[in-house]
Amino acid sequence: MPSSASTSRPAGTRPAASSSRACTRSDRHVIKLGGALAGDITRACDDIRTLVSRGAEVVVVHGGGAAADQVAEELGRPTRYLTARDGRRSRYTDAAALDALLLGILGRVKPAVVRALVDRGVPAVGLSGLDGAMVTAARNRPARATVDGVDMIVRDDLSGRVSKVDTTLPHALLGAGFVPVVSPPALGPDGPLNVDADRFAAALAIALGADWLVVLSNVPGLLRDVDDPTSVVPAVPVDDLDLTVAAGRMKVKLQAAADARRAGVDNVVLSDGRVDSPVLAALGGAGTRFTAVGAHHVRAS
Repeated sequence: MPSSASTSRPAGTRPAASSSRACTRSDRHVIKLGGALAGDITRACDDIRTLVSRGAEVVVVHGGGAAADQVAEELGRPTRYLTARDGRRSRYTDAAALDALLLGILGRVKPAVVRALVDRGVPAVGLSGLDGAMVTAARNRPARATVDGVDMIVRDDLSGRVSKVDTTLPHALLGAGFVPVVSPPALGPDGPLNVDADRFAAALAIALGADWLVVLSNVPGLLRDVDDPTSVVPAVPVDDLDLTVAAGRMKVKLQAAADARRAGVDNVVLSDGRVDSPVLAALGGAGTRFTAVGAHHVRAS
């Protein structure tokens, strides 16, 4: 049956995984590979091979903003951004930008991830949210924003928020022993929509009843001091989340991770994808964990 991305873990799903590095067949992992990792994805792929060999189920999620920017430049379509009235900055995804985004994500990043896994003996299958109408989204409404220094009402932005996840296809693949490699776009009312890949990963983890959501990027986790990579915040309480501890893209990662933890994903971690064995390191305690209770409120220093 289809599962809504907004629901918590259904009753009767697998027991929570332990925090040790040993995996059992009951473990289900959603692993988000950040676009900034580029060549570093091979380290995560080595770990995914290890998890699969131990009987774990793995779903890989990726975005592709950097690849999309490169495609846009090659096509003579410079990437543009919207600045909302509250200061949030996001990609301006008109029809031309969406075309470049899909070419980057589906034509460059996904084949590279799938090949890296297949080369390691992992039976990976590349998918997007469009396949089987797996991930659907509601299009963002027209809104006032600043584009290229001009204040305007933006009506042609083809971006949205995930509204529903149908788990039929990923469940079928996982049950057959495959590793789905999934990415935006999502399916909107009138065609593909650009959606945030971190929120996309969180929605999949929730709908699949995952035991782990591991978000790998080019930082060690949430930092108290952005100039000090050793200042990793080890735990963030989602019952009292303070988004002022982060800036830019990290705010979105925090919110997506917190949403997943609140919705029943027992283990949610933001960690460094550039280190040796990044996935196993995250499972073993590296990075920033999201906790329901018992952690001190975190504020930026």
